[in-house]
Amino acid sequence: MADSSRGANAEEITGMRHECGVFGCIAASSWPSQNDVAQVICLGLVALQHRGQESAGIVTSEGNKRHFNVKKGMGMINMVFNDEAMKKLKGNLGIGHTRYSTSAASDEVNCQPFVVHTAHGVMAVAHNGEIVNANSLREMVFSRGVGLSTHSDSELITQALCLNPPEGEVNGPDWPARIKQVMTLAPLSYSLVLMLSDKIYAVRDPYGNRPLCIGKIVPLNSRLESNEAEGWVVSSESCGFLSIGARYVREVLPGEIVELTETGPRTVTVVDRPDASLPAFCIFEYVYFARSDTIFEGQMVYTVRLECGKMLAREAWVDADIVSSVPESGTAAAHGFSRESGIPFAEVLCKNRYVGRTFIQPSTRLRQLGVAKKFGALSENVQGKKIILIDDSIVRGNTIGPIVKLLRDAGAKEVHIRIASPPLHYPCYMGINIPTREELIANKLDTMGLARHTGADSLAYLSVEGLLEAVKHNIQRSNGLQIGHCTACLTGKYPQALEW
Repeated sequence: MADSSRGANAEEITGMRHECGVFGCIAASSWPSQNDVAQVICLGLVALQHRGQESAGIVTSEGNKRHFNVKKGMGMINMVFNDEAMKKLKGNLGIGHTRYSTSAASDEVNCQPFVVHTAHGVMAVAHNGEIVNANSLREMVFSRGVGLSTHSDSELITQALCLNPPEGEVNGPDWPARIKQVMTLAPLSYSLVLMLSDKIYAVRDPYGNRPLCIGKIVPLNSRLESNEAEGWVVSSESCGFLSIGARYVREVLPGEIVELTETGPRTVTVVDRPDASLPAFCIFEYVYFARSDTIFEGQMVYTVRLECGKMLAREAWVDADIVSSVPESGTAAAHGFSRESGIPFAEVLCKNRYVGRTFIQPSTRLRQLGVAKKFGALSENVQGKKIILIDDSIVRGNTIGPIVKLLRDAGAKEVHIRIASPPLHYPCYMGINIPTREELIANKLDTMGLARHTGADSLAYLSVEGLLEAVKHNIQRSNGLQIGHCTACLTGKYPQALEW
């Protein structure tokens, strides 16, 4: 399904890719004149930059049903939006998107949000996820006489929203009915922000597979208990709320349609899952994708990663002098392992934060030095030491071997690899680009074989049961809400039948 390597040097792609981040903002009547909705959206997208770096877009509304202000382009946020572009994005509400491609190529035509003109006015849609029954939904849209200009699931959703619901409409459009119709036709996977001229809808699929939350922009120096609001925001993650003066309010529930106006959010309806199964929130949001300070299910992602490290220490203890991590992804779990085992934590690798994916074609010798250009060994911490090295996951296994060699060359006596998640065995079809089964290293080598392959003295993964226990350890259960997580990439148990 995914087309992950298009336009990139495949040698540089070693891990998983997330698809997108979505963000929306609407000003209340008390919004200060010096503040700009577009600026808030831009800062919100910067906070979500880790969810996609290929393209970005912002669409704003000044209340005109026939016209939106639009700026989209390829590249990261700071490449797309300059002062001149921001000045043109006027309005008291808007939505934004930052993208990594899965089902459609990384081309400018696929930049979001998508904007369409309908009989009832202009509409903009931003989407995070991937539709598991996209083929049948596409055929249904074609059968209704609608054409599509891209292969993007996001455009497919946008056009499906334009179809009249079965019950028809009286006295104008019934957008909640249209949204509900699409949710019934496509149960997963998506989080959506949909903008009309004067309101925003926040939508999460019935399984809750992709994240979405609501925040409240409060006056500066406002008391914590204050109910004042200068505006409302909706975001894939809560991590950027402080930077825009917003406070986390709550998550959008699985299947919930929330309408945001200048007076605040209200629940329109909650669409049930098509069967009696549990919610299926992507467990790898905790393990890998989300920023550490994001809140999911009432708990901070950092706390879960810390707990994963503790569970890993209980399951796969080994005698060593120090615990360390592959920065920065494995650091929280490494601290958890250290606390549980009593083995001190120490840094052994220094990361060059200015090395990213390269689009040049280096020589064979320089390609072989790929890890050395990203990491340096802290030799004084490594020399003569038995090291437990924690990482969050292993996908293709291209990186961990050279890192072990780097530590050996710096004088490490022993290197024991511990992975703070279970082995990946299956691809994902719900918005995460995980390689094919043939490319996943866990389908080629068991733990002993992988230890030999990487040059480590031993290697162990966290169990699926351990991961689930770590995730559920601090979840705040309230109002009788069901808790459930998608582990399809680990177990092959998908929450919804897939199309082939």
